Amino acid sequence: MGLIGYTYTLISLMTKNIFIASAEPYTGKSVIAFGMINMLLAKTQKVGYFKPIIAQDDPNVRDEHVEAMLDYFSLPVNYEDAFAFTRQEMLHQSEDSGTIINTIISKYKKLEDNYDFTVIEGSDFLGEGMAFEFESNALMAKNLGAPVLIVVSGKNKTASQLFKSAINIYRNFLLRDVQVLGVVANMVNPEEAERIKQALTNQLPSELLIAVIPTETGLQSPTMKEITLALGGEILFGTELLDNQVDNFVTGAMMLPNFLRHVKENVLIVTPGDRGDIIIGALQANLSASYPKIAGIVLTAGSLPDEPIIKLIEGLQTIIPIVSVQKGTFETTTTIGGIHSKITIANKKKIALAIELFEKYVDSKALDNKIIAFSYQGITPHMFQYQLVKWAKRDKKHIVLPEGNDERILKAVEKLIAQDIVDITLLGDPVEIGNSIKRLGINLDINILKIYNPIHSAQYNNYVETLHELRKAKNVNLEMARDMMTDVSYFGTMMVYKGDADGMVSGAIHTTQHTIRPALQFVKTKPGVSVVSSIFFMCLPERVAIFGDCAVNPNPTAQQLAEIAISSAESSAKFGIEPRIAMLSYSSGTSGEGEDVERVREATAIVRARYPELKIEGPIQYDAAVDPLVGQQKLPGSEVAGRASVLIFPDLNTGNNTYKAVQRETGALAIGPMLQGLNKPINDLSRGCTVDDIFNTVVITAIQCQDL
Repeated sequence: MGLIGYTYTLISLMTKNIFIASAEPYTGKSVIAFGMINMLLAKTQKVGYFKPIIAQDDPNVRDEHVEAMLDYFSLPVNYEDAFAFTRQEMLHQSEDSGTIINTIISKYKKLEDNYDFTVIEGSDFLGEGMAFEFESNALMAKNLGAPVLIVVSGKNKTASQLFKSAINIYRNFLLRDVQVLGVVANMVNPEEAERIKQALTNQLPSELLIAVIPTETGLQSPTMKEITLALGGEILFGTELLDNQVDNFVTGAMMLPNFLRHVKENVLIVTPGDRGDIIIGALQANLSASYPKIAGIVLTAGSLPDEPIIKLIEGLQTIIPIVSVQKGTFETTTTIGGIHSKITIANKKKIALAIELFEKYVDSKALDNKIIAFSYQGITPHMFQYQLVKWAKRDKKHIVLPEGNDERILKAVEKLIAQDIVDITLLGDPVEIGNSIKRLGINLDINILKIYNPIHSAQYNNYVETLHELRKAKNVNLEMARDMMTDVSYFGTMMVYKGDADGMVSGAIHTTQHTIRPALQFVKTKPGVSVVSSIFFMCLPERVAIFGDCAVNPNPTAQQLAEIAISSAESSAKFGIEPRIAMLSYSSGTSGEGEDVERVREATAIVRARYPELKIEGPIQYDAAVDPLVGQQKLPGSEVAGRASVLIFPDLNTGNNTYKAVQRETGALAIGPMLQGLNKPINDLSRGCTVDDIFNTVVITAIQCQDL
């Protein structure tokens, strides 16, 4: 397949998700989440909801907010699939962010595959660990490829404090390379709403959506049920009216006439249980057309009304909720004042009000246009590794591993088989390999695993004859072919050549030359390709880049450099990374002279002539290739400078040392080398490879096999 035929499946895609995020507690994100899902359901039936971290830590109690989202809209998402961790689990695993992110990506991707669009809601920032939570939210949004809609609270803030909060949160997301769609200021003083919206519009980039939602008492006010739970109260009367909304409360510690002057709509009365006059007065006021509705009564200090009062209440047709608590009046009112009301499925009026507020104050059409126009640029290492495994599984391939008795190989095979990624054949002595599996305690079924000793294999003679036929013109006689075919590298390569395996990975014990010599002798290069080269997928902290050639060609000519660049661009596109090629040298643009610079300049010209659609720059220095500021300064207007994704080194010495330096200094994961240019996939390992290196190389080899 030519370069133009590849689609970059991980980049430049219209977004399928949005991440609703805050950086402080109690911002009212749920209003935006309810509004977003309601907006999206008007456009598509398949909408998903995902909240990576939930606040509910008791596994026997469901998170009320998640349950409300799923139930109200009848979303076909299982409750267990709608989140990845509880907040407590996150804090306990805070030092293992890689595992956390991988788990979240895995759970989200399973959900995403079934929906046209998914609303993701960030964590709630409750209690300790708020700084960690912000970093986690930024990491999650980035790794899920989701644009962020920031929600900030205006509650108890001056206009100046709100501006600073919104701008700081926006900048903090940008610093972490998280793309932001808009900023919503929620719970804003209604009198300042317009001024705040104008100020935010003036101070934030014009492409951002800006929305300001005034404070709505109906959403802030807790219900009698929430108050009862917060106080640990006992319900004496009015169970059926616990959904009554409490807009304010008053302490019944005065004479009845004065108390009645303080009765307002939806008021909660807090009074000791022995104040029968206040209790009766409140009940009568609630029945009177002259007084507003009373939400309920809380009786403090564990005291209950006298028996005649109880008897009187029992005879009333309409009884408001009356709750008894053990706390004193002061402690009770303090607790009530600190309650943050939640939107739960039991209160559908609040959900309807939340949706109404969203529709009134958020420009749905503008938001919809931004979602449609948004494309996620880039790919994180976690996204890349997850996608590799997913791609490998879509068309299961058969990989041969010639170094079957190496402990690292066996441990990698255990992971590969457990995840059902590939079929494996090991080469070596079956008895020795079986003993190693038992000694290491590896979970592999020796009776199912394919293990071949080349000289005892049923295919041995056939492979010998094929090798003799292929190499007799190079003076390889039958006896030499027999001897060569006892070598696991030759036997494994012949398996691939004959179609008995799809690809081969070796090099944990053998040298690069030992691994690839048989492939060069009879697998040969693809039509139109004269040089076999290699690339590493460099999983840097924030992005994935391709480095080539760092393993095969010591001093490539200009023509060979051009071929390496073209092959690397093809590999880049195949693996979902848009190729922006930097042909590296010790100077940038036209500033440098010398044989080495001219070689790179000539190679760049060859690539441009053969594939004018490719984005390529050369010669260019490493810093100008990867640093946007340096790139803009040295090569202004370049499509590649500062944004290179494919870096082609001028020689093996430079490439090999650079990839190792970058790997060691940044902690980057280097996947590879992956050989390119051969007719069939044969890949080489470093002799210092880890189990994960082997796992990843087998995975990319399996993906290479899929287009053959």
